[in-house]
Amino acid sequence: MKQAIGLIELRSIARGMNTTDQMLKAANVELLRAHVVCPGKYIILISGAISAVRTAVEVGERVAPEVVVDHFILPNVHPSIFPALTATTQIEHVKAIGVVETFTLAASIIAADVAVKAAPVELIEVRLPFAMGGKAFAVFTGEVSAVRSGVNSAVETLKDEGVLDSWTVIPAPHKSLIDKLL
Repeated sequence: MKQAIGLIELRSIARGMNTTDQMLKAANVELLRAHVVCPGKYIILISGAISAVRTAVEVGERVAPEVVVDHFILPNVHPSIFPALTATTQIEHVKAIGVVETFTLAASIIAADVAVKAAPVELIEVRLPFAMGGKAFAVFTGEVSAVRSGVNSAVETLKDEGVLDSWTVIPAPHKSLIDKLL
């Protein structure tokens, strides 16, 4: 059975809690996260079999369509996404750094998943939107060419969605910056 993750990001906390309940009752999925993020948004992140995640996300979209900010279903999520979401990755050596900054958490997770599948890069973190005005970002490392490829793939995937804010590649990051990232 293939694993998937799904996320719904809403602009209502109360509706978010109700949506979480309805999603969990609709399908056999695991609740990975359900909580408030800035600015007053509520995220619901689930995992499970692809069909169950699809069912749960579809139910979530129907429960509160007027407050859904963003959503996704990633049918074959890269395993490095999970530690990156909790900032618990173990990176041996930081080379170049790539950053993709978005207006939603959903878009940052998609950017991270696309980058690690498109190029030999390692995720450092997918930052949840706490105290950042609702923005989120993905940070990864690798050889300069791989990081450029990962950033370009993520940007290409999201460019028409209206969720990209900024992105960069830092070829030789300063040690102090690296220390703050790890």
